[in-house]
Amino acid sequence: MKTVVISLLGTVLDNRGFNNKRWERWRPTLSLCQHEDLVVDRLELLFQPSFQTIADQLCRDIQTVSPETEVRQHNVALNDPWNFESVYAELLDFARGYAFDIDNEQYLLHITTGTHVAQICLYLLTEAHYLPGRLIQTSPPPRDGSAAGQYQIIDLDLSRYDQIASRFTKEHQEGAHYLKGGIETRNPAFNKMIEQVEKVAIRSQEPILLTGPSGSGKSQLARRIYQLKKKRGQFPGALVEVNCATLRGDNAMSALFGHVKGAFTGAVSARRGVLAEADNGMLFLDEIGELGLDEQAMLLRAIEDKRFMPLGADKESGSRFQLIAGTNRDLFQRVEQGRFREDLLARINLWSYRLPSLTQRLEDLDANIDYELEKFSQKTNSLVGFNKPAREYYLRFARSPEASWNSNFRDLNASITRMATLADGGRITLDGVEEEVRRLCGNWRRIENKPKIAIDDLLDKPIDLFDQLMLENVIQVCQSSQTAAEAGRKLFNVSRQSKASGNDSHRLIRYLAKFGMDFSRVKRFGV
Repeated sequence: MKTVVISLLGTVLDNRGFNNKRWERWRPTLSLCQHEDLVVDRLELLFQPSFQTIADQLCRDIQTVSPETEVRQHNVALNDPWNFESVYAELLDFARGYAFDIDNEQYLLHITTGTHVAQICLYLLTEAHYLPGRLIQTSPPPRDGSAAGQYQIIDLDLSRYDQIASRFTKEHQEGAHYLKGGIETRNPAFNKMIEQVEKVAIRSQEPILLTGPSGSGKSQLARRIYQLKKKRGQFPGALVEVNCATLRGDNAMSALFGHVKGAFTGAVSARRGVLAEADNGMLFLDEIGELGLDEQAMLLRAIEDKRFMPLGADKESGSRFQLIAGTNRDLFQRVEQGRFREDLLARINLWSYRLPSLTQRLEDLDANIDYELEKFSQKTNSLVGFNKPAREYYLRFARSPEASWNSNFRDLNASITRMATLADGGRITLDGVEEEVRRLCGNWRRIENKPKIAIDDLLDKPIDLFDQLMLENVIQVCQSSQTAAEAGRKLFNVSRQSKASGNDSHRLIRYLAKFGMDFSRVKRFGV
């Protein structure tokens, strides 16, 4: 198999003049043809037309030291050798137009000559397989050494470098371990999800959507993603957290996008807003499904264009942030209900991960109990643990059908905190566990047996009996339907036939809004 070297002419290092002293100096391209253990069958020499004289001299010298080497000259238009875009484009054109014969020839890409920009471009083109070969780097000889110097062939197939590959694997494992809070989890689905989250966190700046029931750990995971990226030097800015359920009206716009002085009654001074505070950092919007439609529209533009308009301002502001959104809502259902923008959901749903509930991760109970105990011990500067019978009893209960874990890991945290606080001598005993089990079961029963809410409790003010009777029937239909659209189709089953394009969910939402209600609230509370 023939060996072919592709090299850029070194306009300084390959140019050592035209007298005999040039033979006493190291020339990187010439040196490629001076090694007994490296036979170059053909040299593809790339250079700008203005350096033709230097290229011709180099070709004659190569013929002197290595008559068996064929040299082919190629003119390339590197008008600005420090312009990355133009250099890459020119070298890419060369690669695409070259007739590679990988069955009969092996290719070496010389990365010693040319500007640093050109060397980087050769590296990138080789790594992307536009140039199907390996890199070769030459270096000058030690003092009083041979003028040929030394060379090293670099193979970019990193899978062949066991030490490097194992280092990458170790870094991924460390990152995933960090995202799990150092907890040795056993749930296969959860572990697989976290492994992908680690890759996305390091490689992507796009929005991440974390879904799952309340208390499943969305906030903690968002904070760990931020810390992981910050440790890798990806964020100079801060992590800014906002619970969107606390934002209403002008306060929502102001909190998110800021306002100027006098923008509304009570705006006695300007406010930056959390988007501006998250510049060059991360913004975590928890419960994003609670945002109003106007705020959603402005947020979408801020994500896509990194621009937004503070309330009352006459010019835009900018912020470059990565968004993590959290929700325990079904956002697709809220899109159907007309309460969440479909275009915003499409934008934040690129990387979406649903965190499982505690009851879906019962094999991780042991490790999470130890984690909560360690957190308590660090916080109180005291060592607390279970005795053996107490731990066994608690684990049996925690894995049984009696344990509903309604608030998931929040329930577990509160439970461990109570038992650890009441433990005498740093030991949680069987009596302590039995008392805690009774407390948990009582709390969960009260939630499950919560009485249904009367219509009067849902209304802001009394209404006529006529409206009350109609509203009761509308609510019954809503209770038996999965979505507002389904309920609307049932309620407007005749009138919708005469409409060219009906929006039944919108009609229902407007009707409920007359009484200060919405579909999700009606579904949440029985009547």
